[in-house]
Amino acid sequence: MLDQLLSWDQQLLLYLNNLGSPAFDSFWFLVTRISSWIPFFILFIVLFLTRYPWKQALQKIVVVVLLAFAVTGLCNYVKSTVGRLRPCNDDAINGFMRILHTPSDFSFFSGHASSSFGVTFLVFLLLRKKVKWAGIFFLWPLLFSYSRLYLGVHYPLDILVGALVGIALAWLFFWGYQRLSHSA
Repeated sequence: MLDQLLSWDQQLLLYLNNLGSPAFDSFWFLVTRISSWIPFFILFIVLFLTRYPWKQALQKIVVVVLLAFAVTGLCNYVKSTVGRLRPCNDDAINGFMRILHTPSDFSFFSGHASSSFGVTFLVFLLLRKKVKWAGIFFLWPLLFSYSRLYLGVHYPLDILVGALVGIALAWLFFWGYQRLSHSA
């Protein structure tokens, strides 16, 4: 069963990765860089500062920052423990795909997916009642995560598990924040 799942994972990666075109490579390189999203993070901060009193807004921003650090740290530990080769470093398939980046560490699970989905989901939970269009925030993790498939550095299961871990951690941080803020 696991072998079949991993086979489907490889096939789906090859399909999605080969949809790429040199004409779009620079766009996806831009999307995958965290620094490209700084205006988006500034938007989050501005929304917190304009929708909440200063003290409460700063508490919420700190929660988001702590979540990002927690997810990043967890991802690095899990990657080295699991030891799954990145597709770009797997000789069994890398000859069949477009490889645009070749990091040398492991792939499971995606830190890009876990941190972006975690931060976005937490921001969504904290702002959903104050920003009617908060659902659009999810464009960031979707694009950010897909860029990892496009570049050939993650499998779809890396992305899916990373997203689920990020969402679970966001729920945990949101629950903890709610409990702490209601007891104070």
